[in-house]
Amino acid sequence: MLLGNFLIGLREGLEASLVVSILIAYLVKSGNRRALTPVWAGIGAAIAISVAFCVLLSVASGEMQFKTQETFGGTLSIVAVGLVTWMVFWMRRAARSMKAELEGKLEGALSLGTGALFAVAILAVGREGLETALFLWTNIDAAQSNSVQPIVGAVLGLLTAALLGYLLYRGGLRLNLKRFFTITGAALIVVAAGVFGYGFHDLQEAGILPGLRSWAFEPSTWFDGMGTPGQWLQTALQGVFNLTPQVTTVQAVMWVLYLVPVMALFLRPAKPSTPKPQRRTAAAQS
Repeated sequence: MLLGNFLIGLREGLEASLVVSILIAYLVKSGNRRALTPVWAGIGAAIAISVAFCVLLSVASGEMQFKTQETFGGTLSIVAVGLVTWMVFWMRRAARSMKAELEGKLEGALSLGTGALFAVAILAVGREGLETALFLWTNIDAAQSNSVQPIVGAVLGLLTAALLGYLLYRGGLRLNLKRFFTITGAALIVVAAGVFGYGFHDLQEAGILPGLRSWAFEPSTWFDGMGTPGQWLQTALQGVFNLTPQVTTVQAVMWVLYLVPVMALFLRPAKPSTPKPQRRTAAAQS
């Protein structure tokens, strides 16, 4: 789970870092350094809300009975995958206009005062933070392990994203964001497919869906007899693809039904924009 959560933290964290760097850079370049205080306050509040949301999910899940917990976890896994999928496609489409959009909102907020600046910051960063918290929680919950590796992977990914965001802001790093978000977006879709399939596995555990004992394959047997290298390979496989030791038929089918069409749509080349035909004026027609 370390690698999978590292990718999530890196991909989601860099989006939040880009938002922060755009907000800060605009205020500094426009000579509005005094407005940095409410913006930083909004960023801090958004981070605190995201962390509190993750803690709340953990506490609420821990106090539930088994079937309720599995239903809760499975439903949130599917919802989280839906949000992350929307975000991946939205980022690919809106990355170019994100800077202009955020700067426009900041310009309007400057004329309204401190409260508006705080609101712009908390909304812009909070959306990324809540999505990240939900997806990380569902991925860590799917690990079904007391290991700290999933949390370590997420923290390392977020710290790396913060460092990249700072270097981008300072101009010390020239990163092809389109290529970066394409590569990490494709990797995140693979991770999301595992979370999606595991969400249905949770619903089977809760008794909502049938076929819990109908196994498609058993990854736990693939590396028998390989010793420590086999254990590492099995851990890596389960961490990236979220494969349980015994993968049910429903889980495998939902994994494929998500991964194949979503990946095909994501990697599909963008259609070149065709220029609109110009209208001929009356003078030209004559």
